[in-house]
Amino acid sequence: MKLIIASNNQHKILEIKNILGDRFSEIISLKEANISHEVVEDGNTFMENAYKKAKEISDMCGVAALADDSGICVDALGGAPGIYSARFSGGSDDDNNALLLEKLRGVSNRGAHYTCAMSLVFPDGKEIFSEGYMYGDITEAPVGDGGFGYDPLFIPTGESRTVAEMSAEEKNAISHRANALLLLVKKLDGEG
Repeated sequence: MKLIIASNNQHKILEIKNILGDRFSEIISLKEANISHEVVEDGNTFMENAYKKAKEISDMCGVAALADDSGICVDALGGAPGIYSARFSGGSDDDNNALLLEKLRGVSNRGAHYTCAMSLVFPDGKEIFSEGYMYGDITEAPVGDGGFGYDPLFIPTGESRTVAEMSAEEKNAISHRANALLLLVKKLDGEG
């Protein structure tokens, strides 16, 4: 069975392909499927946005579609930026990181977590949902040059390095997306 990942983010696509393995005959991105349709993420939760993307793409193409919505939730900011993580500043990842550090200037509670909601929708109406988390703290300044998004600011619990200082393999072993995907795979395999 063919699967379309409702994303063009190459980091996400590679991570998803690695974890899903050979459970689908073909796993492709929106770009590889020649889909330029942009799903408006206007849900109030990560799961609403993930489901909306997966459902629209599955309905449009008649194949299984997998979508995620993820972001960082900072305790001292009441869970913000949350579902607005990618567009927090209205600019680039660097702009988002700068705004987050500005909002946390002088704040001692640096606790935060990444959330990833996954939705897998099949053309026959079957639906599988999962969520994964990665807990940790926000640094005082960016550290490391790997990863993307808020990775240079996030130190996972039990680690001394930011996610941006980790290899892709290290990150994929503990990330919110990996945790959500592993739970989704268990449900897909009938174990969860």
